[in-house]
Amino acid sequence: MNRVLHTTLPSLLVIGALTACGTAEPAAAPPATTSAAATTTTTTPAGPPPVPEPTADGQCPYLASSFVQEANGQLAPRVRLSADRPNPACFFYANAKDVQLSVWVFQGDPETAKAVVDRAAPVASSNPATAPDGWTGGAVTTDTGAVYAVSKDGAAVVVTSNQKQTIKTRRIAETVVGNLGL
Repeated sequence: MNRVLHTTLPSLLVIGALTACGTAEPAAAPPATTSAAATTTTTTPAGPPPVPEPTADGQCPYLASSFVQEANGQLAPRVRLSADRPNPACFFYANAKDVQLSVWVFQGDPETAKAVVDRAAPVASSNPATAPDGWTGGAVTTDTGAVYAVSKDGAAVVVTSNQKQTIKTRRIAETVVGNLGL
């Protein structure tokens, strides 16, 4: 009997220890969403949204191709639109593949509208843009053309042209603002 106790007692202790280890509550890991919740509750803007891309052929709902042809000095045989709503970005083509002019109307909060403008025509390094009345932003000539970008309240209008005269992009921005009643 003593021999049975010597061989079974250690076995029972090992089984008891393993059983106790298996039934212990595991330490709770921190929820995976803790850091995500901290980043989504921030009140500062995340920056401007991505620049729109053309997704479908169509007619610009707020700017006529005939006006673009006159203002930019090139025929615009093709127009493509972004998927943005209610005002899609409009891309006017000079030929089958080259965009001659694009117009992006952003509507949202004022800080994001300013960020949209600052990314397109950085206010610190571009000429001041103050047309239409009450709108502010920048106008700049680039290696590939010109940009005129302005904002007011929560709206921004960005016009990019393959022509190097910012007067053309300014005129188009003024027309867009007027046509949309911004």
